[in-house]
Amino acid sequence: MSSSAMEEEAPDLLCQLENVQGLVVALCAVRWKRHQDALVELSEHGIVLIVDECCCLQAKVYLKRELFVRYEYNAQGRPRFGVSLGLFVDCLNTFSVPGQSSSIQIQYPGPDMQVLLTSLDSPDASICAEIRTRIPEAVAWNYNFEPAGTSPLTFTVRSAALKEAIEDLEWPGSSIQIILQPDPPSVILRGEGHGDLQIDLTYYVNTDLLAAFQCDLGVSFKYKYKFLRATTSNLPSSPIKESRGSKVTVGRGGMLKVQHLISVSKLSTSHPYVDSIGYKPPGRIAYVEFFVKPEESED
Repeated sequence: MSSSAMEEEAPDLLCQLENVQGLVVALCAVRWKRHQDALVELSEHGIVLIVDECCCLQAKVYLKRELFVRYEYNAQGRPRFGVSLGLFVDCLNTFSVPGQSSSIQIQYPGPDMQVLLTSLDSPDASICAEIRTRIPEAVAWNYNFEPAGTSPLTFTVRSAALKEAIEDLEWPGSSIQIILQPDPPSVILRGEGHGDLQIDLTYYVNTDLLAAFQCDLGVSFKYKYKFLRATTSNLPSSPIKESRGSKVTVGRGGMLKVQHLISVSKLSTSHPYVDSIGYKPPGRIAYVEFFVKPEESED
């Protein structure tokens, strides 16, 4: 067979991942309801998975090619396909063994335009799964996130603290108001409804909680609670990189961007040499972004 014919038969993407459970955790972070369709886009730089809700909430999971131990990209342009997020996660879970790093191979497309998953852990058995894809619908919401002004309006907060604060704001039963003010430099989360609840995060007072803050002009916007909660509700506890936290940025018109870093590294094993020098292999990180539109002002 000629080399040109072999190239024509090569799939658009063939990649291998060391820790399938880490991928499951990253994808579950953007799974805020049972039935969700996702758009998957492939490129030479990696894989992007996008989910959208009512043109008000959008989430993206970035899986850069450096995250994979093998990444062979043969497509022209950027292939896109639709898939059920729940089905994709459930299939990946079948390859996951609790407490162990399970390696898989991902191929697209298969003979019928499927996503093909193959376990790489057992030399004596072949475990495979096929996920049917669909023609993707265009993502309805083009978020076009832009800075609110010449200086960014942003803060970095410990991920677990942000998740806890948003969950605490559920009981007032209303929208959540986010206020950034430069003097004193602080972030205020406020809910009003059946009761009033306000959570203040003051910069310089507790740098372990609010690690970074930048705001030259005070702003205030309201967001629907269910959309704001979706940005943190499925964050894992252990794989969150607490040292770097979650970054929240307010863009033009109140568009909110929430960014998380989730580790998908292979589970470490004890080794005398590794333990003696304190060396740890570089982590592989999945980047997760949420975009939330504010409620329209009554004005």
